[in-house]
Amino acid sequence: MSATVRIEGLHKQFKDLKVLQGIDLVVHAGTVVCIIGPSGSGKSTMLRCVNRLEEPTAGRIFVGDVEITAVTSDRELDEHRKRVGMVFQQFNLFPHLTAIRNVMVGPRKALNLPEDEAHERARSLLGRVGLADKADEYPGNLSGGQQQRVAIARALAVGPEVMLFDEVTSALDPELVGEVLGVMKDLARGGMTMMVVTHEMGFAREVADRIVFMDEGVIVESGPPEQVLTTPEHVRTKEFLARVL
Repeated sequence: MSATVRIEGLHKQFKDLKVLQGIDLVVHAGTVVCIIGPSGSGKSTMLRCVNRLEEPTAGRIFVGDVEITAVTSDRELDEHRKRVGMVFQQFNLFPHLTAIRNVMVGPRKALNLPEDEAHERARSLLGRVGLADKADEYPGNLSGGQQQRVAIARALAVGPEVMLFDEVTSALDPELVGEVLGVMKDLARGGMTMMVVTHEMGFAREVADRIVFMDEGVIVESGPPEQVLTTPEHVRTKEFLARVL
């Protein structure tokens, strides 16, 4: 089952730097929200707060009916992170493990699945991302696009209800971007709740149910792709899109 993400009054401050300044956002279960905006606008920090990789300065975040900003114990936080998968710009694979062993880490460590069951789940997920034939390859023998697809399979392996993608194609050569976006499109068609920080405007237009434009730590504009990308209302959105489209 997919879960709704609800963010209320989210602030994040690093010493004197105010990165997020009162974010309110609802991502409905089974929908895709693409978050766009200039570097330094707070997009990635917002995602990291949803997964509690960054601690909010103020505000509340709910995943389903659980307020994850109220979670205090490490055990409860581990349970939360099973529900929210995250894929980063850098692949962060374990170089000493094969592709299938990388994907098995979560099922074995977080879910305590038996070896054979974890192996079967990992093999199935590698097939889902088009890498069944690369199961026994080490990351160093895979292209960037293949490594990122392994990273997606690894994030899916614990059965998350929400997936967070933080500029997952920005480190890839242009010809490899499409294979990763293709996997993300398949997830969207399958009804996965997704929050996607991206510079891929074509992907956002095609896949997003809603686009959120952020600047200087606030949501400036939000709406359906056609509205935000074609007929934006805010002058700051217009200026940004004029540079990237």
